[in-house]
Amino acid sequence: MKKKFALSFVALASVALLAACGEVKSGASNAAGNSVDEKTIKIGFNFEETGAVAAYGTSEQKGAQLAVDEINAAGGIDGKQIEVVDKDNKSETAEAASVTTNLVTQSKVSAIVGPATSGATAAAVANATKAGVPLISPSATQDGLTKGQDYLFIGTFQDSFQGKIISNYVTNKLNAKKVVLYTDNSSDYAKGIAKSFRDSFSGEIVADETFVSGDTDFQAALTKIKDKDFDAIVLPGYYTEAGKIVNQARGMGIDKPIIGGDGFNGEEFVQQATAERASNIYFISGFSTTVEVSAKAKAFLEAYRAKYNEDPSTFAALAYDSVHLVANAAKGAKNSGEIKDNLAKTKDFEGVTGQTSFDADHNTVKTAYMMTMNNGKVEAAEVVKP
Repeated sequence: MKKKFALSFVALASVALLAACGEVKSGASNAAGNSVDEKTIKIGFNFEETGAVAAYGTSEQKGAQLAVDEINAAGGIDGKQIEVVDKDNKSETAEAASVTTNLVTQSKVSAIVGPATSGATAAAVANATKAGVPLISPSATQDGLTKGQDYLFIGTFQDSFQGKIISNYVTNKLNAKKVVLYTDNSSDYAKGIAKSFRDSFSGEIVADETFVSGDTDFQAALTKIKDKDFDAIVLPGYYTEAGKIVNQARGMGIDKPIIGGDGFNGEEFVQQATAERASNIYFISGFSTTVEVSAKAKAFLEAYRAKYNEDPSTFAALAYDSVHLVANAAKGAKNSGEIKDNLAKTKDFEGVTGQTSFDADHNTVKTAYMMTMNNGKVEAAEVVKP
């Protein structure tokens, strides 16, 4: 009798455990979420402040913190000061998920800004959703990332948008009929851009090569490429490897235009490529300091320079806007669920990177620029469309 009871208890516990797992997998959430404090509004930062893509995360942390400082100096939100809980996800997807859990369960934040990258954002969103806390990534661009995700918002254009822009630009501006496609095969971001480019490019892809994050020697692939007949290299990837590829390609005498997505943004790309070899480079950006900007963008630019003694990247600008989007949605909200609902209703919010309106899947389309770089300096920027 005792043995039968024990077995029944184990079976019942197993069913309960499976049911609990089912709840997590289904994306069930606490609809009300975390309550907004009477005196402060807690916002969590989940950025890549160290690790492989720290250049993106540190830029976003700076832009986000500047926005918080300005909002608090102006009186806060409904008279409440923003309290930041800043966590480093170390450029690791597992850590991004753990940071989210800590922010929503221990710190009880009402919204999260970050991560910067698509992979880390995908890892983080389940725990935010379960807690009923909205998460806005300033720069995660993977197509389909927000599909079915009620608590996830994206502050910039998607990978497919970038692939189409690059296709249009190399065809109509650079008159490239034959290209080499050289893709980071370990990155969903890079693979998304590459797929969109392949689907939209009407010319010939004479070589379709790949590398992976962490690679440092690209001589073998570049030797194969060098002997091809081509007009440009399309290089979807992040700044670390892309910069090294540019450096090694130029060192081998490959002088054709090299075009990338917004992963080229930042001084770190130039550091890897070296200023001497970073010429005839084109890349996408959501923000530009080299073209005429709005009064709001000009004020941001001046404030960022004053605070950090450097120019902001597009990542800093997107994070700055993301905090302002959260602050706008937090007005009158009693809990994180209401902040999420208000974010979803956002239409034509004027930020430093242009207007933001979230569609049904919580994605946004922004103005994009194609930047021209020579000798490690951006010389021109022009508005581009797919």
